[in-house]
Amino acid sequence: MENQNNVTEFVLLGLFKSQEVKLTCFIIFLFCYCAIVFGNVIIFITIICSHLIQQPMYYFLCHLSYMDLAYTSTVVPRLLRDLIAKQKYISYNSCMTQLFTSHFLASVEMFILVSMAFDRYVAICKPLHYMIIVNRQRCNMMLLMAWLVAFWHAIAQMIMVIRLPFCGPNLVDHYACDVKALLKLVCTDTRIPNILVIANTGMVVLATFLVLVASYIVILYNLRNHSSDARRKALSTCASHVMVVVLFFVPCIATYVPPPNASQNDKEFSMFYTIFAPMMNPLIYTLRNTEMKNAMQKVWLTKLFLLFK
Repeated sequence: MENQNNVTEFVLLGLFKSQEVKLTCFIIFLFCYCAIVFGNVIIFITIICSHLIQQPMYYFLCHLSYMDLAYTSTVVPRLLRDLIAKQKYISYNSCMTQLFTSHFLASVEMFILVSMAFDRYVAICKPLHYMIIVNRQRCNMMLLMAWLVAFWHAIAQMIMVIRLPFCGPNLVDHYACDVKALLKLVCTDTRIPNILVIANTGMVVLATFLVLVASYIVILYNLRNHSSDARRKALSTCASHVMVVVLFFVPCIATYVPPPNASQNDKEFSMFYTIFAPMMNPLIYTLRNTEMKNAMQKVWLTKLFLLFK
């Protein structure tokens, strides 16, 4: 079928219609974005400048912080602009770029969470072989695979959308160029594209979430043979990971697994994995982690000392 695309730009309808609510949300989301930038930059620099970078768990956490910052920066600045702007137009090319970038970076983040779960599984269930199994070479290989798989997922998603005809209207009921919102504007039968979205995104997210849940069940099962102190430390670490996984995956599942038109709350659900989860990650990984807090004190006290020396 020939792609007859009459749309050169889209209008993002955003979250709210009331101007007062928009101004309030602008202040709230601006605070959230500043917290995301500040928190993830602090974690990234702390790990890079301390001995923690040598440990696989913190090596993955460093990459997760970078992904949080990069991913939110593809969506939130545009959301903030549209909350106070009169014109909410986004060009077709910019929309496709945002679609690709957001899916690409979110997928990388998803697979990094899988790598972190694998790291915890080996550390708890195979502690004697931990340094052999989770060496730096294998960590880099897992990160490379995360980037490659995420790229193919995102490029397949974007190519599918680009091949579809948009004849108008051009009003996107979302605050970002999300694939499900764009499919509602296509002027042809979208049953197959909708099935592909569920298969390519929904089922992948659901399967990954189930794998993560299964890994933590195995970890909890193996903890019964450990001492009480070891169980307490392992549970504290795993609890942080589980909170991050739930914040990220559950809203994704609620957005992409249901069939089209089954839910009208996609943009509300997406706020959790685009804004709230990246904002909470630094708090979850620092407030519950003594080793991270000690490293932060050493790194930043040293920098302050050198600054005022």
